[in-house]
Amino acid sequence: MQEISEKTIEKINSYWQAVNYLSAGQIYLQANPLLKNPLIPADIKPRLLGHWGTSPGLNLVYVHLNRLIKDTNADILYVCGPGHGAPAIVAHTYLEGTYTELFPEITMDEEGMLKLFRQFSTPGGIPSHVSAHTPGSINEGGELGYSLMHAFGAVFDHPNLIAACVIGDGEAETGPLAASWNSVVFLNPARDGAVLPILHLNGYKIASPTIFSRMDDTALNELFRGYGYEVFFVEGEDPHHVHRQMSSTLDIVYDKIRKIQYNARAEGMIHQRKWPMIILRTPKGWTGPKSWNNLPIEGSFRSHQVPLAGVKENPEKLQALELWMRSYEPEKLFDEQGKLNAELRSMSPAGNKRMSALPYANGGVLLKDLILPDFKNYGIKIKHPGVTEAESTRNLGKFLREIFTMNAANKNFRLFCPDETNSNRLEAVFQVTDRCFMEKIIDTDDQLSPDGRVMEVLSEHLCEGWLEGYLLTGRHGLFPCYEAFVTIVDSMVSQHAKWLKTTQEIPWRKPIASLNYLLTSHVWRQDNNGYSHQGPGFIDTVVNKKSSVIRIYLPPDANTLLSVMDHCLRSKNYVNVVVAGKQPELQWLGMDEAVAHCEKGASVWEWAGNDSGKPDVILACAGDVPTLETIAAAEMLHTYLPGLQVRVVNVVDLMSLSPKAYHAHGMSEEYFNDLFTDAAPVIFAFHGYVRIIHDLVHGRPDSARFHVRGFMEEGTTTTPFDMVVLNQMSRYHLAMEAVKHVPRFQQKADEFIRTCEEKLSIHKEYIRIHLDDMPEIKDWKFKG
Repeated sequence: MQEISEKTIEKINSYWQAVNYLSAGQIYLQANPLLKNPLIPADIKPRLLGHWGTSPGLNLVYVHLNRLIKDTNADILYVCGPGHGAPAIVAHTYLEGTYTELFPEITMDEEGMLKLFRQFSTPGGIPSHVSAHTPGSINEGGELGYSLMHAFGAVFDHPNLIAACVIGDGEAETGPLAASWNSVVFLNPARDGAVLPILHLNGYKIASPTIFSRMDDTALNELFRGYGYEVFFVEGEDPHHVHRQMSSTLDIVYDKIRKIQYNARAEGMIHQRKWPMIILRTPKGWTGPKSWNNLPIEGSFRSHQVPLAGVKENPEKLQALELWMRSYEPEKLFDEQGKLNAELRSMSPAGNKRMSALPYANGGVLLKDLILPDFKNYGIKIKHPGVTEAESTRNLGKFLREIFTMNAANKNFRLFCPDETNSNRLEAVFQVTDRCFMEKIIDTDDQLSPDGRVMEVLSEHLCEGWLEGYLLTGRHGLFPCYEAFVTIVDSMVSQHAKWLKTTQEIPWRKPIASLNYLLTSHVWRQDNNGYSHQGPGFIDTVVNKKSSVIRIYLPPDANTLLSVMDHCLRSKNYVNVVVAGKQPELQWLGMDEAVAHCEKGASVWEWAGNDSGKPDVILACAGDVPTLETIAAAEMLHTYLPGLQVRVVNVVDLMSLSPKAYHAHGMSEEYFNDLFTDAAPVIFAFHGYVRIIHDLVHGRPDSARFHVRGFMEEGTTTTPFDMVVLNQMSRYHLAMEAVKHVPRFQQKADEFIRTCEEKLSIHKEYIRIHLDDMPEIKDWKFKG
């Protein structure tokens, strides 16, 4: 390893000064971008927004990684964890030329530099955090905690990629980031790339000190060695000293990464590791104003956002700002036209080796369509609706097994699951793959190997973050989860949905594979685990996201589940939520019927009703358990009140209920009226919280006629049927509600309601004596 020359150090420092200047300029200036004239108040933006404190450290790492790329020709992805680091990263993408290539109006001259400054954190411009607008980024900086898990997800199955992940010391205090250090246990150096964590300790969050920055080096070293890392420290306040340290340290850790990979790939030593990481200690707001009014700025929390506020109004502060910005000597860095001088331009890698132009950071460029078997081959044969029982997700597991097999050569599909693959009845995948694990494996372990493609870890955050990183870099995956606990990642899916919505507005961002959820252990069949496991709120989180991005499916049986999942795995740029039970349940539709039903999103199940085109009442349903109760209610009404005209409508695509103007899957007015008429009362049994259905049908003809039953936050450890009774969504409740809304049956309604109430009373007593549901409920089959 050759020691870096002093001349190279000087060039690195000059480049660092250039990006620091551009970072500060984005925060402050709306005119006079090269300081050709003394600063005046009119040069300053009316609203000073942005974050300076983290920018010098981010710039330091970036320029040194550029040097490493130039020397080694490595593919390095820069993952920016510190939240509002956009001034720094945007500055680099601009100097590398990528920004101008993608946004031609931001030219590499004085006029373009001014536009770069003026667009930052202003109306019609770009956010103050690294976002989808930022070339080279896969990590939205608006919410902290996800950078390291994104980095690991990015390098799974990308053996040539190194993800250099800068983690802010504020971000390091979040729960998701704290769990992310464990990702190293799932990184296989024989087939995966590498992650280089760079923990940047600059001392402060917005106003408080950070935990790690107050720990000494010995404690930090012990902590991270325990996680599985070899720690290298780079620290100081003198730029040249830190540049030299950083340069030599990067050479060392790069060699260690390549040695680990060589030993794994050539020698089979896959368990030999401690993966290197860097802990970087530099002052917050480094090279910025030292102090103001006898209070420190550099090295303190006061540099976190805008170090000098009120410069437009305060002449002394304006002078201090000018002294600060002139300290970078822009006249030496940029020529008269505003272009970076030629010697410094040579510091940047070329073409796709630029971190801002790396194909991995625009995953749709690399995306290969998933090879899918014909899902119809895995269907269940149905001779008569509501007689055959099956575990729908167990059948799906066979379909997923073949997906693993057919895509083995492409290495572009993984299952990310919080320790629930068997529990969710997807164990067929273990016939062709294992759970990934890089720690010690003992004889009594089941289906563990370093080569496994099922990622099981008891952290919903990690599953979500790994999958996001995997998708954003051009691959496919599925996240099966217990419904109640997928809400742990509510905020993460919100951020990903916002990212997708934004990328749809950016032509150069190519579509990526959809983020697919399978919620199998759902609210209605968590009767054994009880109230803590009973919550369908994830649907509420997703349904409120941009309609161009979200899709929600509630397949009622195995064949509709196969059809829906095939569709989701083929789709791009969506968040798809599929809710389907794992317990033995009645099957309703043959495969051809299931496909036709899913294509429509909702349809009349004529075999379950008895109306002749003019129903007295409509029983509608969405979800597997609501479907069971709805069809049982319809059969009860046929038996007790044979003159009552009942129609049954099943909804598999939840968003189809929405008017077409609000969602691409929304039904036309004509089709909605075909299903629900324009006047008949609708008793709707819904999987989740009732408000959603009312919101979706708002604006439809006489939407007040929709009477929705769903989860009412009534839960406990009880029998399956008692769950629907507690929430007043049982077949008895649905049937009673139906007759109440048909005036011509009011004389017969009282007697029928008494019958239903008596059944409910018997049920309540029966389950407390026998600890199980009544046989007429438990063994019910559809007679037709």
